[in-house]
Amino acid sequence: MSPAKVHPDKKRGAIVPIGGAEDKEGDADVLRKFLEVSGGKKARVVIIPTASSLEDTGKRYEKLFKKLGAQEARSLPIVTRADAGKEEWLAYIDECDAIFITGGNQLRLSTVLGGTAMAKAIRSANARGVSVGGTSAGAAILSEHMIAHGDEGNTPRLGMVSLAPGFGLTNRFIIDQHFRQRDRLGRLLTALAYNPFALGLGLDEDTAAFINGDGKLRVVGKGALTLVDVSELEHSSLADTQEGKPVSLTNVRLHILVQGGTFDLETRKATA
Repeated sequence: MSPAKVHPDKKRGAIVPIGGAEDKEGDADVLRKFLEVSGGKKARVVIIPTASSLEDTGKRYEKLFKKLGAQEARSLPIVTRADAGKEEWLAYIDECDAIFITGGNQLRLSTVLGGTAMAKAIRSANARGVSVGGTSAGAAILSEHMIAHGDEGNTPRLGMVSLAPGFGLTNRFIIDQHFRQRDRLGRLLTALAYNPFALGLGLDEDTAAFINGDGKLRVVGKGALTLVDVSELEHSSLADTQEGKPVSLTNVRLHILVQGGTFDLETRKATA
């Protein structure tokens, strides 16, 4: 699923994947920054809690964004594919300044929302300038290729990861979350071996990548972003490797960026 085309007189809205477990009780720096890039106190935020199995998730984020100063915060409790076509809820997407997708199970997001009018509306909203962020499962689904599930460990192995279609707001990244906490370098490297076109973003908890419409990425949060660049990959043994065996990858570039670190998608230059 490719990103929607940006109108000539518009700029694409920010794309904000968050590594999960973001601070909600203290300074809430990541969520506060998300609100800031979405219009601040004038922002109207739509929350999509579909990934979560907890009934109060949407209401909790409504209260949280209002506490942070949003003009309006409304949760859309989309449970079925029929829900994803409700005209009233699609109208909220058309009028909002920010869309926030909660954590939970990313396959619930893809099976309930994938290919629906709601998914299309989210892509179109981002293309006309609406910020779209997600935490944990909500981060994984933002890109074209989504990590559905995989194994822990540092070494890439054939079959270590399963991919599924995401929302397609960008085709430039594969995103993984809870990264350091759940030892997920190997599965991100395996996913990139399948698709060396993309950049890998491995987000620690309470850490976000703010990617603006000009192709600039900035890290916000208390953890780190592990950025894996395979654009100059020289060799991959993926095609000749047996299931479960290690995959050889050469000339892989890796950056570790913390609060304030940046990355330029055009030049592929990282700055601490």
